[in-house]
Amino acid sequence: MTGAQAATPAAPPGRAAAGIPAVECLSVEKTYPNGTQALLPVDLKIAEGEFVTLLGPSGCGKSTLLKMVAGLLEPSDGRLLLWRKPVAQLHECAQKLSFVFQSPTLMPWASVRSNVRLPLDLAGVPRQEADARVADALALVGLARFADALPRALSGGMQMRVSIARGLVTEPDLLLMDEPFGALDEITRHKLDSDLLELWQRKKLTVIFVTHSIHEAVFLSSRVVMMAARPGRVVEQFHIDAPYPRSADFMVSPEFARHAKTLQDSLLRASTEE
Repeated sequence: MTGAQAATPAAPPGRAAAGIPAVECLSVEKTYPNGTQALLPVDLKIAEGEFVTLLGPSGCGKSTLLKMVAGLLEPSDGRLLLWRKPVAQLHECAQKLSFVFQSPTLMPWASVRSNVRLPLDLAGVPRQEADARVADALALVGLARFADALPRALSGGMQMRVSIARGLVTEPDLLLMDEPFGALDEITRHKLDSDLLELWQRKKLTVIFVTHSIHEAVFLSSRVVMMAARPGRVVEQFHIDAPYPRSADFMVSPEFARHAKTLQDSLLRASTEE
């Protein structure tokens, strides 16, 4: 295959189609100063309320694309719009985004409460209001009892929950997640995947999620965008039409196996493309 498969995103299962897209990548590409073309032009639209996963082999540009959506990297060409405005003008919108990195990136000397409150402190939110929002965010991720703990007292999964709470405390509309659970054991990872889906539905978020895991992609996603490397590009897209909420039973169902096989075949094609 050579290039992106044209696909108009359908409304996620159980959700109404939105008016304007949350994210629009319009021939967005990335070439570094040394001439390395990290990403061929990408055309991609993500509707409000979708849970879209970027899947593909290492070096295919998943994280590069995610960081451009977040405004952490500038595209070399093309346009990237959030709610029909350039990323740099997001502050003019009512909507907000948050980014959750691969590792928790917590301040080791600060309490869980202080770590979660950091983006509110940087934004100048009054302390009383900030503390109330921190308490709500910690309750959402099940860490209310650990507000005064230091990160070193927490397990890896709990530290990721703190990172997610920090992402949620700003009350974002768009949540960007770059392989947040990749370093965790399978049991912890699946628990956090289930918790994330619950948060996505409860908070009515739009999520873009990067992973290397086919099973995680099937379990979480309303749509999977497959990418290939050398250079990075979108090659196929797949809708995961299973209804939400999704339980552990879904992961042992014939429907799950069918979706996983489809993604496995696509990933094999993407990994062998040049």
